[in-house]
Amino acid sequence: MYDKQNIFARILRQEVPCQKVWEDRAALIFCDINPAAPIHFIAIPKGEYESFSDFTINADADFNQQFWQAIGKIIKKTKCLANGYRLISNCGIRGGQTIPHFHVHILGGRQLGTLVGAD
Repeated sequence: MYDKQNIFARILRQEVPCQKVWEDRAALIFCDINPAAPIHFIAIPKGEYESFSDFTINADADFNQQFWQAIGKIIKKTKCLANGYRLISNCGIRGGQTIPHFHVHILGGRQLGTLVGAD
């Protein structure tokens, strides 16, 4: 069951401020408060979606497309397209997801290193 009090739901309701870089009907994209790279944005869909699977299965095709297009526009706008970038979406507790609202991290602006440590 979707937690309506998670931080991203509260940001969408404008109860918690964010440094917005993009907003449209489908997406809100803002600066991460603890950036892991010179460019580090969080993209969240405007809706109650817990994970990537929840979003891709339950969001209608047009909304889904608009969300991903917003991410593409930010990548182009911030010059990540020419210099390289990474998109990350952690899913579930074992996948490292700490906020139960589907979101995508957009990182760039430096060499990012390995994706996952060896365990």
